[in-house]
Amino acid sequence: MANGNVYQMVTDRIIAELEKGIIPWKKPWTGSNKGAFNRISKKPYSLMNQILLGKSGAWATYKQWQELGGRVRKGEKASFVTFWKLQPYEETNADGETEVKQIPLLRYYNVFHISQVEGVKPLEDVKLNDIEPIAEAERIKEAYKEREHIQIKEVITNDAFYSPSGDYIQVPCKKQYTVANEFYSTLFHEMVHSTGYKTRLDRLTTGVAAMFGSETYSKEELVAELGSAIILNQLGIETPQTFKNSAAYIQNWLQVLKNDNKFIVSAASKAEKAVNYIMAEA
Repeated sequence: MANGNVYQMVTDRIIAELEKGIIPWKKPWTGSNKGAFNRISKKPYSLMNQILLGKSGAWATYKQWQELGGRVRKGEKASFVTFWKLQPYEETNADGETEVKQIPLLRYYNVFHISQVEGVKPLEDVKLNDIEPIAEAERIKEAYKEREHIQIKEVITNDAFYSPSGDYIQVPCKKQYTVANEFYSTLFHEMVHSTGYKTRLDRLTTGVAAMFGSETYSKEELVAELGSAIILNQLGIETPQTFKNSAAYIQNWLQVLKNDNKFIVSAASKAEKAVNYIMAEA
């Protein structure tokens, strides 16, 4: 089957899956309890908040500890974590029309460390699995690393991301997954993001316009997940779970885009270019 047909086939199948209704997304890796993380979500705090907190382990708000059956000891002092919130505001353009724009505002809330709390037990360590690499997928990864001089960090973590400022990829290590296919689904997602770097396809937007949750951010997530699904299909390592998870992830970001499937068609074109770039000399 020609590559062009594969791109269209995967896109059409995902759209068909979306039309079935709500699809639950399942995080494919087990979480890590390293660093400072929120006890409820199990997610690590941002690098800035890690520095502000200055202590590893579980953190949560006063109310969250109560919900877990715990009690913050009397006299304990709270620490704070920061977050960005997009605040809408109206602006009149040159034509006299009112436009709604958004400005990022820095906010904070108070948290307490588990050592300041009674009645809640620490979480158990992450269970790691013995996962066999998939040879062809590894070959694609290594060829891309060597050609693009990009670092791919496989570490015990809760986070998978591509850093445009450092031009590197970080993903949870293979042992945090139950099957290797889901690891490569995550890895290829971040590799597609990396193709948008300025010296490659120059697709990525930076600044306020590309903040988490924005339309620009959401569109790029569609590109990355479609690209990942296409590569898995091309390599013959797609599974029902990886496909359903891709559809669920795409559905999540489509909600930001008012569930308009036309954005998938637009993203598919960019995903095709990204996949061709990754596979070019692999």
